[in-house]
Amino acid sequence: MSNRRVLTGTHFWQGDIACAEGGIAAGCNVFAGYPITPSSEIMEHMARRLPEVGGVFIQMEDEIASAVTIIGASWAGAKAMTATSGPGISLMMESIGLAAMMETPVVLVNVQRGGPSTGLPTLWAQQDVMQARWGSHGDYEVIAVAPNSPQEMFDLTIEAFNLAEMYRVPVIVLSDAIVGHMTEKVVVPSVEDIQLVTRKYTDKSPTEYLPYLADDSLVPEMVKAGDGYFIHTTGLTHDEMGYPAMSGDAQKKLVTRLVNKIRNNADKIIKIEEHDTEDADVIVVAYGITARVVIPAIRRAKSHGVKVGLLRPITIWPFPEKRIVELNRYVGGWVMVELNCKQLYFEVERLLKDDSKLAFVGHPGGGLPSEEEIYNAIMEVAK
Repeated sequence: MSNRRVLTGTHFWQGDIACAEGGIAAGCNVFAGYPITPSSEIMEHMARRLPEVGGVFIQMEDEIASAVTIIGASWAGAKAMTATSGPGISLMMESIGLAAMMETPVVLVNVQRGGPSTGLPTLWAQQDVMQARWGSHGDYEVIAVAPNSPQEMFDLTIEAFNLAEMYRVPVIVLSDAIVGHMTEKVVVPSVEDIQLVTRKYTDKSPTEYLPYLADDSLVPEMVKAGDGYFIHTTGLTHDEMGYPAMSGDAQKKLVTRLVNKIRNNADKIIKIEEHDTEDADVIVVAYGITARVVIPAIRRAKSHGVKVGLLRPITIWPFPEKRIVELNRYVGGWVMVELNCKQLYFEVERLLKDDSKLAFVGHPGGGLPSEEEIYNAIMEVAK
């Protein structure tokens, strides 16, 4: 990996540009996309940079074509990604389910804007959180990460590729228009310090290889098109050969494995950031840009004698259930802050089993909760 590919050093980058450079640093060599605010800068940057590093950029006719193209590119051996926003991710949802069923490692970036429908093209929200988890039909698991800065747009895009390769699953970088469009310092480490996961290709011969036979990791080995392996991969329920298998037993065996390869490894996958949670009277839960918005209110509450902690899920899905349950044993109250009308709020409420301990401060997009609102919620819960 040359320095021409990885632009090491300190940069002043917009979040979307940092995301594109994170993809390139992760080894992305195919980007297929369709322009949509506020993610278009990712696509535009990839259009310029990928040809410089020997990759392929394709502008597709729409978001549906973008999603299926990166699935095909991945099966051809590429590290592939796309980027979009709410209306586009809605069109990609069927393909996300297909990628989950075919166990295809791909990365999708959703720079969220306010919805539903066309909504607020140039303004922010965190309204696609539950869609990221449940948007396609059927039982499946994906991984979604939520950056809160241009630096994390770079770092977590690399992490998204690593997780996609490790678990053969679509991974979503769930950003928002503020983080995507803010410009801050981004430090790109040396090539040697960027740890990348290598795709697990089989060493079995074509006559021995079963495309969907998994070991204890529950993740099958891959092959790529053109290597002489005559395989079948499909969105239909399939057996270990990849052939359609229309039975309840086949469905149970396959889908249970698709779910458990993520659930069984949740502790390895989940990343959270915590500040002052161990002896807190109140814990504020916030993610993405809202984890930065809450800081002044937390400081103000502390100055009035309230012990306030911050828990920031960096990994949104799988959700950090275990840690919230652990902390709830001795925390007096919780405040959930997000840019929607209660999405992850209901996940926290479910874990607490007592909504009297939980306050909500939110906004449906295009604006931000004020310091006063957040401070008042903290003080009310602290009572």
